[in-house]
Amino acid sequence: MSNACRYARPLGPLPALGRSARAEVLGQVLVGVPSGAHPAPADRKSAEPDGGVLVRWQMHADGVLTLEVTDGGSATRPLPASPSLTSRGGRGLSIVDQLASDWGVRDAPGEVTVWAALPARARHARRTGGDARSA
Repeated sequence: MSNACRYARPLGPLPALGRSARAEVLGQVLVGVPSGAHPAPADRKSAEPDGGVLVRWQMHADGVLTLEVTDGGSATRPLPASPSLTSRGGRGLSIVDQLASDWGVRDAPGEVTVWAALPARARHARRTGGDARSA
């Protein structure tokens, strides 16, 4: 999500959050992008309202959490990088690649979605007599 906020064009204007009766998305959040965070594209009028990015998540019955971040796209396609040890950034998608069981990029007119499927089965700590914090 930080890459979407930092490098991509915002979606604009932000749509209202709505759910159809058949929606399977567990949750979604619109994240506003502050004015001036992105250079305005030449074809965008300055009077248009600012946009943002859309974040969605869904927990599946098999214990997999799917996360999606949709933005307005950028000049380049999201790809994992190989930064030097002293680089301040460039590791985000490589981290996603290591943590996710699968991930990818979907393109649609005026938007790009990066998604990741993460194993997220709940783990419950066993309590052995009394409060676990006192042990």
